[in-house]
Amino acid sequence: MVSMHQKEYDYLFKLVLIGDSGVGKSCLLLRFADDSFTDSYITTIGVDFRFRTVKIDDKIIKLQIWDTAGQERFRTITSAYYRGADGVVLVYDTTLQSSFDHIDDWISEVDRYTTDSSKILVGNKCDLVAQRAIEQSQGEKKSSELGIDFIEASAKNSTNVEDCFIRIAKRLLEKKSQSGAVPRIAHQNIQLCETNDNSTFSSILSTCCGR
Repeated sequence: MVSMHQKEYDYLFKLVLIGDSGVGKSCLLLRFADDSFTDSYITTIGVDFRFRTVKIDDKIIKLQIWDTAGQERFRTITSAYYRGADGVVLVYDTTLQSSFDHIDDWISEVDRYTTDSSKILVGNKCDLVAQRAIEQSQGEKKSSELGIDFIEASAKNSTNVEDCFIRIAKRLLEKKSQSGAVPRIAHQNIQLCETNDNSTFSSILSTCCGR
């Protein structure tokens, strides 16, 4: 049931998840926002989003996290949601070389719409050790070249998922503090669904999940 609730926060940050289809963006979001995981494959149709509020250095941070479809046919829809993004979570699959090879393409794409966003590179599915195709050192090297943060994670067993989003939230908070920005007004009335299931477009469950 949708109702009006008064939410208090110091800052509202918009994050976008980008990367190839099947790398596990939706699973990372579900794990962070709802602490849930599904072994079914989640194909995002257009975009989906969730909210989560966290406390960092005595500041209440509200994260609005957009999960974008990785397929080319949805690019005109999803690219519109890059605008105004404070942070970008760029995800690749540690078991899939092509998803790593496309990192530069995704960076170029998102930089067309947001020029001052903080970014973090996430190697997802690090639990699949036997199937690993990209070593951690390769991810670290790529992130160093791009000048962004890096972490490996697993949505399936929750490894580093929390740290991934908290880390970029801390970066954004530091940036706001350094710029002397005034916190967004708290006590705002925002229309939210109690279940946190705020889909703009639906997600379809099929087979075999991106962890």
